Amino acid sequence: MKTSLNWDGEAVVAVDQRALPGEYRLLRLASVDELISAIRSLAIRGAPAIGLAGALGVALSARLHAAAEDGLAEAVTADADRIARARPTAVNLEWGVRRALGRLDDGPEAVLAEALSMIEEDTATNRAAARRAADLVLSLTDRRPLRLLTHCNTGRLATAAGGTALGAILELAERGCVEEVLVDETRPLLQGSRLTAWELGEAAVPHRICVDSAAAAAMAQGMVDCVLVGADRITANGDVANKIGTYGLAVAAAHHRIPFLVVAPESTWDRSLPEGSAILIEERDPTEVTHCAGTAVAPAGAGVYNPAFDVTPTSLITATVSEERAVLRPGTALSGTSADLTAATPLSARIERLLLAFPDHPEPGIVFRDLAGVYAQPGLLAELADHVTRHFDGGFDRVLAVEARGFLLGAALSVRENVPLTLARKPGKLPGPVHGAEYELEYGTDRLEIQKGVIASGERVLCVDDLLATGGTLSAAAALVEASGAQVAGLAVVVSLAGLGGSERLSRHPLLILHEVKETDDEGEQA
Repeated sequence: MKTSLNWDGEAVVAVDQRALPGEYRLLRLASVDELISAIRSLAIRGAPAIGLAGALGVALSARLHAAAEDGLAEAVTADADRIARARPTAVNLEWGVRRALGRLDDGPEAVLAEALSMIEEDTATNRAAARRAADLVLSLTDRRPLRLLTHCNTGRLATAAGGTALGAILELAERGCVEEVLVDETRPLLQGSRLTAWELGEAAVPHRICVDSAAAAAMAQGMVDCVLVGADRITANGDVANKIGTYGLAVAAAHHRIPFLVVAPESTWDRSLPEGSAILIEERDPTEVTHCAGTAVAPAGAGVYNPAFDVTPTSLITATVSEERAVLRPGTALSGTSADLTAATPLSARIERLLLAFPDHPEPGIVFRDLAGVYAQPGLLAELADHVTRHFDGGFDRVLAVEARGFLLGAALSVRENVPLTLARKPGKLPGPVHGAEYELEYGTDRLEIQKGVIASGERVLCVDDLLATGGTLSAAAALVEASGAQVAGLAVVVSLAGLGGSERLSRHPLLILHEVKETDDEGEQA
């Protein structure tokens, strides 16, 4: 098959990963129970793959229950809940199930169409993430060709096609940049030695298998230039749950100053969980440890600790890469130099890498764009201010900064140009008489105020904010300047969301955008 999962018209077809590398065998799963069993037994495994399998399972259920029109929704929802519980740690499973279930009102064929479209999307997603990760690996390393290390299996077997971390490795190999890949065997079920080694062999990429406990020694001996792994769940703060053993690799890589990259699709982010301790870690059958190929390798009755995953804190992760962005740990050195991210790539690209998106915040339909990583990056705020001042070439006498994160860039500009700073506040925060201007947001209305008399008539005022969506906030800021009898010298924002009309609304003023997110009308303005 071109993909690890497919639909044959009546059933789900999947590569049986339990049989590899000895046998390439396909499973035909014609019932929801068979699908759940395949997920639990790791016949289908890998976070993206089980998410897609979950979506196909909902489609299967919808078709099987199609005759029961009155009870269709109840029956399919019950099956969906069972599928979503099959493996609790990987967030992709519930994501895939809920996305497919969301089409149920349109009928079984719509559910199936959604699941099949998700497989196509996954292929494109993996390709984009792999290219982005490969570019980043090359920017973080000096040696060519590279010695890479990976854990578990993150290739086409763990996804629809291509792969995440292994996809990046294959992309680097296609560019002629790989000397060798060390493949952790990945105890206790050997997904590395059975599956990753098989995929690398198919691609003719030089590789060696190493026992999990040898990885740190390989790093100490200078045999590893970069570590690439996947993820089963990523929390809001960037902590990563992945196959057991990942945490130890990250600790060893940090000690030896080796880049440690996580490559995973956006669907793996679970921003409802603040940090990694909130992740439910699956514990599996003790016989996976006490037996090998059905033969006991431990004393009868021995106790077993067999977690399927561990959690790696974000502080140990050099970068997390998806199809949309690469989020680097602040201060990460590129190309083996002492220069941090601020001096290595174009300004817009650096902002993009440090952005995080939080869907459905502060309410459904709004995507919160968090610039915390931009402000945390040492030196980057000063560079943003330098860029703005060069663009406007000293043509302003005062800065007006919008509450709240506009204050950061505003203060940096005030210091950089030695001009006064005025803060535009939300209602009720300023004493005395004020000028006020109301504006609309996607999720309501708000108002900005400044004290009367703080801006002198005739002053040239630069208005700054962190994010531009519909343009309401900056339009209100410009109105406050004009209400004071002053002139709007220009407008500057760190990030603009394309497709929401903000630039057009502000077209009568000079506007500087440092980075534009080219996404469309479901995007909301940051609170």
